[in-house]
Amino acid sequence: MKDTDLFQMAIGLSPPWIVVSYEFDASEDRLDIEIDFPPGSTFHCPECNAEGCKVHDTERKSWRHLNFFQYRAYLHARVPRVHCERCGVKRAKVPWARPGSGFTLLFEAMVLVLARQMPVRAMSRIVKEHDTRLWRVLDHYVQETRKEADHSSVTEVGVDETSSKRGHHYVTLFVDLEDPKVLFATEGKDASTLDRFKEDLESHNGDANSIEEICCDMALAFIAGTEKNFPDAQITFDKFHVLKILNEAVDEVRRQEQSVIPELKRTRYIWLKNPGNLKPYQAAMLEELNVKKLNLKTVRAYHIRLNFQELWNQTSWDAEPFLKKWYFWATHSRLEPIKEAAYTIKRHWNGILRWFKSNINNGILEGINSLVQAAKAKARGYRTTKNLITMIYLIAGKLNFNVPT
Repeated sequence: MKDTDLFQMAIGLSPPWIVVSYEFDASEDRLDIEIDFPPGSTFHCPECNAEGCKVHDTERKSWRHLNFFQYRAYLHARVPRVHCERCGVKRAKVPWARPGSGFTLLFEAMVLVLARQMPVRAMSRIVKEHDTRLWRVLDHYVQETRKEADHSSVTEVGVDETSSKRGHHYVTLFVDLEDPKVLFATEGKDASTLDRFKEDLESHNGDANSIEEICCDMALAFIAGTEKNFPDAQITFDKFHVLKILNEAVDEVRRQEQSVIPELKRTRYIWLKNPGNLKPYQAAMLEELNVKKLNLKTVRAYHIRLNFQELWNQTSWDAEPFLKKWYFWATHSRLEPIKEAAYTIKRHWNGILRWFKSNINNGILEGINSLVQAAKAKARGYRTTKNLITMIYLIAGKLNFNVPT
């Protein structure tokens, strides 16, 4: 077997393409493989796929291929423009690369695999390519694959924002709660994000009128955007975000009281946890504060918060009576932060109780958010929000890329 035949089999070429020569330069860590076609060869039309199109002219092109052992490999070929009687003169497609790319399909497949496991900048050092070129590859496949996505069966959607970089910069994620995956990611966290989601949903065979449930936090922007774009959807307020409001109220009571009760300093995280989740020294400190300071406002606020959590253990019949009793207790507690939290809950009463019918929450989104933040931390941030969104689709979009393996 000739060495050129070996390369031809390894690349997977079929007629009329053949490997005609190669050049190996160990000093440059490089292997160059020349591909050509015999005189008189004909090709398929790239537009209508008609057979037997003759060569009009050619243009020499190069592509980065998978490494040959530790050496960088490049393919070079004269790419023909062919004359089709129906379509005119068109550039023929080569079987080893997509049009307009400087990489082979196998190299791009490797990039997609590695991008899910490591930062793109680290990958660029390994494959010795500028990371901007690799981001172009990733963005191309994400966008092309998303065009084929079918959202016609989506009925339950979770909405939440995640920080894109320091400061008030956010990306809003829309997740299918039945088949957990990111449906859409967009910059910002205002009501217009719901406008863009509706447009994207309908461009993928989805129907805004088919969305039955939306789970989100109590941000006015999300509520307004939902009511405008998905009028038939019922809103369930994520219970973790509801508890966050009460946690913040308890902490505010502690902050106000620590000026006269020094023992409350550096105890913030004790009041944010449930008793069963406290470390031994934290549990001992909480017990000591309960025994010595029976009239602590912070202790009262803490018990009001713990009592509210029992709401989720009620039956659907008992939930509203339980919440009414709790609301009376909280609003008569003489603790202003707790009262304000209770008034907030009252304004979102129906969305909180909706959980007992929808039984949905944004736990899936919190898990996705943790993956996104871990990837962002590993990469030490992303140069652009577009890159972050591309990575979100890669790690949480369940996209099926049509590339060779």
